[in-house]
Amino acid sequence: MELLANLSNALAETVETAGPSVVRVEARRRLPSSGIVWSADGVIVTAHHGVEREDNIEVGLADGTTAAATLVGRDPTTDLAVLRARAGGLKSAAWVATDSLRVGHLVLALGRPGKSVLATFGIVSALGDAWRSPMGGQLDRYLQTDVVMYPGFSGGPLVSAAGQVLGLNTSALLRGISVTVPAATVRRVVETLLAHGHVRRAYLGVGAQPVRLPAALEQRLGQETGLLLVSIEPGSPAERSSLFLGDTIVALDGNKVAHMDDLLALLSGDRVGKQVPVRIVRGGQVQDVTVVLGERE
Repeated sequence: MELLANLSNALAETVETAGPSVVRVEARRRLPSSGIVWSADGVIVTAHHGVEREDNIEVGLADGTTAAATLVGRDPTTDLAVLRARAGGLKSAAWVATDSLRVGHLVLALGRPGKSVLATFGIVSALGDAWRSPMGGQLDRYLQTDVVMYPGFSGGPLVSAAGQVLGLNTSALLRGISVTVPAATVRRVVETLLAHGHVRRAYLGVGAQPVRLPAALEQRLGQETGLLLVSIEPGSPAERSSLFLGDTIVALDGNKVAHMDDLLALLSGDRVGKQVPVRIVRGGQVQDVTVVLGERE
């Protein structure tokens, strides 16, 4: 009984430690979402999908007051958005790297969809290496827990037993799975949004679908599928580089392209404005086309 009481008290103290850094974000018609204080001068990081409007945004603070906020920028590929609230003296969250995290560690998910902070308890259920979201966002680590994500919890923190923030919880990156955007990814995206207002993404301008390659090409290229171009946007880098409907992309910049996720992952910000070779299959023949990638608005 004493062990359980001590654990219960420790969890309550963790919530008291991290709770003041959790805010309510009122930026959509439905239930408000949650956010995390990034800096004491009013910078808030939250979930992109919880920010449906870009004006008349309000942030509910831990002391019960409400402050107007503006959108600094957003990155749909990692489901992150940055707000700037007209408030000062806030308690910024204590972020910590996930390097020492292990499957089975106890964690808390916090949210503030109303005036009070709410908490749910669970364990780390899965950890993995760096991965790409379905929209092409680079996340430094795969982090999944079994905590219950109540309505309005997206944008709130995943907290360690020591009260440190491991990342930002979201239910929008993977269908039916609640994952946590790790602290390293949050820091990289927030710093980019504060500096530039957006995260750069390269742009090709095509619509495509996976197709099975003929057996001879499959053996030659070492891959079963490529991306058949079914649409090309007018004036896009693809059109300017003479890519045509019916071409099948099998590689970009020396990297194999078998599915749409592969192409999205390769359209990273560091390739904007650069000439990259695109390997295609046209009329049964393998060809290389040079494309100057643009920047997605």
